[in-house]
Amino acid sequence: MIGRLQGEIAEVGLDGSVLVAVGGVGYEVHVPVGALGRLREGEEATLYVHTHAREDALLLYGFASAEDKSAFRILLGVNGVGPRLAMAILGVLDAHELAAAVAREDRAALKGIPGVGKKTVERILLDLKDKLLVFGQGPGAPRPAVAKPAATPTGPVAQVVAALVGMGYKPAQAERAVEGIDAEGKKVEALLREALSALA
Repeated sequence: MIGRLQGEIAEVGLDGSVLVAVGGVGYEVHVPVGALGRLREGEEATLYVHTHAREDALLLYGFASAEDKSAFRILLGVNGVGPRLAMAILGVLDAHELAAAVAREDRAALKGIPGVGKKTVERILLDLKDKLLVFGQGPGAPRPAVAKPAATPTGPVAQVVAALVGMGYKPAQAERAVEGIDAEGKKVEALLREALSALA
């Protein structure tokens, strides 16, 4: 099982994956949108990897920190949460922000994430309540503020803004790029392409 990869980012895709070159071998790794925006081709990077085996494929999911990797694994233990949904959640909230949201029972922080419905929110709050220490956050510990201004984009649009900022654009530029985009029914990757076209 692959637990960590350290190498050059050979390629950054718009489908949520990167190609990491290690010892002459290229590993395709799926990463959260927020992390995707911070990875640049030609630069060295370290990704904490979860290896997910299926009957028809062996998939690698990579994270910027060991905490996010742990959060991903715990999210997979929640009924109804698969790898894709867990990645969407961690694309909006990192492990510590997720822990804080669960500690506060902040349903609003989770409801805006694509694919997360009311029942899933309740299952996450219930199942993760006793597992906060894995995230380095307990009910009695100081809770980091994760609330955002009302004007801040939410859901998939927020993921696109985060990715653009990670690519080096200023927050104001990123927010202007998504202002005229219709996000209804579109995937993050498609929205990101539209935003990049607007910035070109």
